[in-house]
Amino acid sequence: MGAVRGRRVVRPTLEQVAVRAGVGRGTVSRVINGSPLVSDRTRAAVEAAVAELGYVPNRAARALAVGTTDAIALVVPEPQTRLFSEPYFSGILRGVSAELADTDMQLLLTLVRDQRERERFEQFVSAHRVDGVLLVSVHGDDPLPDLLESIEMPAVLNGRRSAEEPLAYVDSDNAGGAVLAVEHLIGRGRRAIGTITGPLDMYAAKCRLDGYREALRAAGREDDESLIAHGDFTEDSGRRAMRELLTRAPQVDAVFCASDVMAAGARMALREAGRTVPGEVALIGFDDSSVARHMDPPLTTVRQPIEEMGRAMARALLDEIGQRAADRPHAVLPTELIQRETT
Repeated sequence: MGAVRGRRVVRPTLEQVAVRAGVGRGTVSRVINGSPLVSDRTRAAVEAAVAELGYVPNRAARALAVGTTDAIALVVPEPQTRLFSEPYFSGILRGVSAELADTDMQLLLTLVRDQRERERFEQFVSAHRVDGVLLVSVHGDDPLPDLLESIEMPAVLNGRRSAEEPLAYVDSDNAGGAVLAVEHLIGRGRRAIGTITGPLDMYAAKCRLDGYREALRAAGREDDESLIAHGDFTEDSGRRAMRELLTRAPQVDAVFCASDVMAAGARMALREAGRTVPGEVALIGFDDSSVARHMDPPLTTVRQPIEEMGRAMARALLDEIGQRAADRPHAVLPTELIQRETT
């Protein structure tokens, strides 16, 4: 076992294991790193020497030898204010962390808020300082997915850039969830149903708008552009968009918001305008986050399984890193309507 000098523990070295086993240093390294290019007899001798000496491989040295870092980057290309104010991101983080809890992987949370940070992360990941990347909140013009593919870095996206996304991704049924929301409002007898969209450079937001339109058309309703206002998934944008709708289409009696956070902003604007919820205006969000449960009144919303999405992303990335996946997974998880008091 390791000898003690004063208070310092001197651990056995790779060279000492090699001498004990009667082999070369390179042979010991190959055995420790699981190389098949070693005979059973030699492997047994090295493993016996490792056990006798109590040798523990140096993690950093092993990473260099086998080209791994035992680290995964969770990349959020959004302002810090969004990361900490929107429950969606914490839900994804909880799911990823839970899935990695029983592995040796370290999770590195990385914010990419401007061009300087983007360039720094591109240099970091191009040097293969991590084994894989989870990319959350994907915008259509984001160059990171293409970079990750070009350097052959294992990666899984949360969401996708288009219907033809080539990289592995885990998404939710955004269009189907929007259809559920609008059908519910139509079933409640609402006539002038508006929507507040997310940023339309994100495929998820486009799908939610497409679902809104699809449900109206299926019910024989006109697609009225005056009932569509645009937000960016933040509370302030929901408040501004709701004010626009009330000015442009004062007859609006229901609004489907593409996120719970925007619905909270819309609720404030309705209160300022003296409109009651759900009496005069029904309100639906998307996510089923803590925001929905704590609103006054509690918010009807479309639930997407946020934590399970985080878990599924981590599982898919681990499979890709371990080369256990034959194909890049394209997973779309179901959504469901959660009825509360705003409708």
